[in-house]
Amino acid sequence: MTLEEWFASWQTRLYVNFIKDDRWRYLTDGLWVTLKLTFFAVLLGIAIGMVISIIRSTKDKNGDEMRWGIWKGLLYIADFFARVYLTVIRGTPVVVQLMIMYYIIMVSSTNKVLVAVLAFGINSGAYVAEIFRSGIMSIDNGQFEAGRSLGFNYVQTMRYIIIPQAFKNVLPTLANEFIVLLKETSVAGYVALQDLTKGGDIIRSRTYDAFPSLIAVALIYLVMVMFFTKLVNKLERRLRSSER
Repeated sequence: MTLEEWFASWQTRLYVNFIKDDRWRYLTDGLWVTLKLTFFAVLLGIAIGMVISIIRSTKDKNGDEMRWGIWKGLLYIADFFARVYLTVIRGTPVVVQLMIMYYIIMVSSTNKVLVAVLAFGINSGAYVAEIFRSGIMSIDNGQFEAGRSLGFNYVQTMRYIIIPQAFKNVLPTLANEFIVLLKETSVAGYVALQDLTKGGDIIRSRTYDAFPSLIAVALIYLVMVMFFTKLVNKLERRLRSSER
């Protein structure tokens, strides 16, 4: 095959895969679904993770010092369920959790995006919880004592002193969790949600030519990951410069 023939064949393949019948829309529409799914799943994961991390860190820091009573009992019960949640979610594949959410828990729902957001958000929450917990545990106990000297109770100390410092410490790691989740959402096609990966697979099923569409999907993911990684690195540099 001559070079001209090779270029001509590739022009035909690109036309059939992306131009004909506006098949490129499968990728753009899927990209929008992927970004929307990732964004809302991260928000849900942060909300769940903060609650779980506060429960676990409170038990680890103050559980032994608290007097036995209703509040200590509630804290230990909450910590038990938090540990079960972390064990189950981190110990099972995300694709299995997604299918359980779609085929069992929310089988009557027709909103596939909502189902996927819940599944990925609950999964992400387990990892965000450990990220936040490590940030809270890294704060020196003197900060708690400083809060008490100002007349703050434990909740106020956590709200105004500990959480802001912990959040700043874990922000780069939290941004990396967003990047990880962005790639994990590629399994959303298991519940027939047309995300970026599913869009590329639809093109492949129409053209019977896997290379152009799937390589295009891989390149789009690669560009997004490189872009967000650069933002994370820039964020880390700003945080380091602000500490000087």
